[in-house]
Amino acid sequence: MLFKKEQQTEQDWQKKITPQQYHILVEKGTERAFTGKLLSEKRKGTYVTSGCKIPVFRSETKYESGTGWPSFWDVLDKENIILKEDNSLFGGKRIEVLSKCGEHLGHVFDDGPKPTGKRYCMNSLALEFVPDKEG
Repeated sequence: MLFKKEQQTEQDWQKKITPQQYHILVEKGTERAFTGKLLSEKRKGTYVTSGCKIPVFRSETKYESGTGWPSFWDVLDKENIILKEDNSLFGGKRIEVLSKCGEHLGHVFDDGPKPTGKRYCMNSLALEFVPDKEG
């Protein structure tokens, strides 16, 4: 069952996710670089959002960007994300990446590899990894 942000109270959110995930997904926080558990994940599989469990990335599009956050050059399904202008950074604007249920995942930049030229820079706490079944 998908967890829909718009139908949940703050207390519901806090029961379903950790305080650290709440800070990222709801309060739009950012985890410290090089601290995320998914940064070194190398197995084949799908990355889903921590709250709503929406599939957003595949391992085949993950790459080492050197930034300290899990980075992907494409999304699994563009229908599952929302891109929104973010002017919270003093002196600049970024594009925020949200899940279709409103979870803050990270930001997207135009300095990624081919074929898209995109770098989806994600917080590990905003995602969960689901490995492919073997065999």
